[in-house]
Amino acid sequence: MSFPAYVRLGPVALHPHWIFESLAYTAGFYLYRRLRRRRGDVIESRDRWWVIAAALVGGFAGSRILSAFEDPVFLAHHWMEPHLLLGGKTIVGGLVGGLIAVESIKCLRGIRVATGDLLALPLTLGIAIGRIGCFLSGVEDESYGMATRLPWGVDFGDGIVRHPTQLYEVIFLTVLGVILWISSRLATTVGDGFKLFMVGYLGFRLLVEFIKPGVRVGGLSAIQWVCLAGVAYYAPHVPRLVTEVRRG
Repeated sequence: MSFPAYVRLGPVALHPHWIFESLAYTAGFYLYRRLRRRRGDVIESRDRWWVIAAALVGGFAGSRILSAFEDPVFLAHHWMEPHLLLGGKTIVGGLVGGLIAVESIKCLRGIRVATGDLLALPLTLGIAIGRIGCFLSGVEDESYGMATRLPWGVDFGDGIVRHPTQLYEVIFLTVLGVILWISSRLATTVGDGFKLFMVGYLGFRLLVEFIKPGVRVGGLSAIQWVCLAGVAYYAPHVPRLVTEVRRG
């Protein structure tokens, strides 16, 4: 298999990252609309659109900012170059940036109920689909793992057999999606679905980043420090979340 694995439609060759990122947004939004119709919403439509807008803006900004901090030394020498905030992006930064923006807009609009449950499964689905595109994009996506001798290692085109961390993430998100689906059918506290998603995903990323190349400060990468902060933020809720998962 050669990378990037272009998707060919007749004479047209489409980059896999573009294809699967588009599929991720489409499938995630479709699932969100379907869940909202089935389960209803805890806030009015107008407030929901404010929340979605805040999540998009915060997610866009957070994904770019955290990406720029992945290499602090490079950032220190090139911090005035605009491409640093326009080129890269990271899912963890998008999630945390979106969370901060949503909590801010909720405070401004006086929304006191948790609003993230409807987004937990769509985010899980969307990220999983997007990671398939990352895998098919090869080394240019820079989401691969370190070199490995394990039999399922993959040469992404640079002659080095690496951990296919993108596929590890797809497998994890599949399991997380099943847990979220089962938990959503139980009588749980409002907001627990999104908390479970965030704790699960940030916890996974905190661990899997250890087998990814990158610049580390204090033993952790910038992404791992943000994941650790996110897990700590939700730590008071973890015992209850674990109990609800076991009950399911």
